[in-house]
Formats: sequence, structure tokens, C-alpha cells
Amino acid sequence: MKKTPESTTLLYSELQQQCVAILPVDKGVSYSTKKVNGHKYWYLELTVGNRTKAMSLGPDSDELRQQIETQKKLVEQSKESVANRQRLVAMLAKGGAACPSVTEARVLEVLERAGIFLAGGVIIGSNAFVTYSNLLGVQWPSAMMKTQDMDIAGASHIPVAVSRSDKPIVDVLKESGMSFFAVPALSPKTPSTMYRLHNQEYLIDLVTPMLGATSSRPVFLKNIKTFAEPLRFLDYLLEDIMPAVVVAKAGIMINVPDPARFALHKLVVAIRRPPHQQLKAEKDRTQSELLLTVLLETRPGDVLLAMDAAKTMPSKFIQQLREGLNYIDDDIKNACLSLLDNDS
Repeated sequence: MKKTPESTTLLYSELQQQCVAILPVDKGVSYSTKKVNGHKYWYLELTVGNRTKAMSLGPDSDELRQQIETQKKLVEQSKESVANRQRLVAMLAKGGAACPSVTEARVLEVLERAGIFLAGGVIIGSNAFVTYSNLLGVQWPSAMMKTQDMDIAGASHIPVAVSRSDKPIVDVLKESGMSFFAVPALSPKTPSTMYRLHNQEYLIDLVTPMLGATSSRPVFLKNIKTFAEPLRFLDYLLEDIMPAVVVAKAGIMINVPDPARFALHKLVVAIRRPPHQQLKAEKDRTQSELLLTVLLETRPGDVLLAMDAAKTMPSKFIQQLREGLNYIDDDIKNACLSLLDNDS
């Protein structure tokens, strides 16, 4: 495992700052007029993915034209910002930063533009692990960077910037022009929580914390307007999330879990996997070990806080965390156990 060049790490910080301060306009926005029954009406045309949708702004008036001119000026101002961010992305890619595949970048861009992340959607799984490479300034082994699916988590209790997204994820995916289709559940009465890309193995899985009695019945999430599969102990992962920028397009802002919590949660997930998923369990443990190795060296306080939070979880979580630690490097295991057993 190598460290990312310091110059690349600094560029990533700059991209993150520019994406956080982005103007509330972006590419894909234009205005048009149409005559209806002899009257002039203005329309806003928004391109998301491969589709363009027109939304009526109302009949022509001095006030509406002034508002449109103001928005056009903001768009012009944002073009320079977009170009600068695109340059940073290109420089980062050449400098060894972790970048998603073309398919992943398109999916993330569509979800970002639809407001899914502003509404509390969180990227978990291997896509989040790849993002930690840039956040922590390290280069993971290439085998750990490959994934054929994207896990998106949501929970109604997460504090978010806006109350909810404008439309359900299923509509966002269908209107993206990328040919996603819902994977039917075993029961025809059960809503789907998975979406597959046509003629590809790429899969999007929607999940949410399982709270209360054990149940596999999908839960409807109002903030992102979709059904998600409930998973036990996912609440530990989602109680501490952070923004991160994906190195693609002009920088794509997403949400990811705290890296230390991600690492500890992966050990629990590995233990809970059924026998036929042991290859995935091994990948879980490897990702956890790599993360903990970096964090204990550079950000030990993060691991301490994540372990403090783990102590507040049910006894089953703690038991499986202890069991999971037995499968990783002894030095990392002992360092984590000392934090877990420390009552101060």
C-alpha cells in the first residue's frame, strides 16, 4: 500500500473545497419559449443523464424575464468554476487519485443532480472504500478497487440539507437513459430494492437500518422516496457520515460513512455473511484491515471514537466485532481490542 503523492492530496482538498462552494446552477440547464394558444410561455430544460425534461416556468412577463436573466448570469459564472473543477479532476487522475469506472461516474452524477445525496443518501460498500483512498491519501491494491455493484443507504433520522429529493430513485434511474430495471423480489407483493443495468452485471442495492423486530420486508424511505432492504446494525454506520468528492466529471459530491466506523462495521458484516458469501467476507476483512492500518497510524483518534460508539451497540454487535478482529493482523487486532476493553 503506497501513499498518494502530496501534490495529489493537496489537489484533492482543493477539489473538495470547490465542490462544497459550488454555485446552485450547473451544466445541463437552458431556457426556451413556446407559444400556447397565442401566448408566450417560458420553459426550463434540464438534462439529466441522456434525457432532457422541460418544465414550465409560466407565461411571459417582465418579472419572469428578469429572473431568467439573473439565472443565466449565474450559469455563465458557474462555467468557469466547472472548467476549473474539470481540470482538477484531470490532474488528479494523472496524479494517481482513485477514479470510478465510466458507469459508476454516470450513475453517481445522475443521483447527485437529482438531489439524492442532499436528501440523505449515503454511498456504502466498495464505492465508499475507493473514496477513502483519496480522503486518506493512500493507494489501495487494485483488487480492492473493483466492484460490480453500488450500495446506497438511507435512513429517515439522518440530518440532511433538504427534507427530501424531488423524485424517487427508481424514476431517477429510469429517466437517466442508462437502461436500469428493477430486479423482482421473490414475492410479487414485495417492492424491489435492487436495480440492474441492462446487459451488464452492474447492480444498485438500496438498504436501510433494521430497527426493532427482525424483518426482511422493505422499508419506504420518505426522504429519498424509495423502498430499501433493512439490515441489522447499519445504524452504527449511518450515525456518522461525511461529504466526499468523487474524482470524475467536474467532481461529484456524495456522502460516505466515517472511515473508522466503516472499518469496524466491515468486520461485523463479514461475520454475519452466509457461507456462500465467504469471498465477499474475505474482501470485507481485507478492506477493514487496510483502513485500520492507515487510521491507527495517522488518525488514531478516529478509531477511538468509532470504538466508543461500538460500545453503545447491542451485545451481539460487540460479540461479532470481537470475533471479526480474530481474522485480521495481530497487531491491528490487539490495538483495537485494547480500545474496546478500555473503560476509561
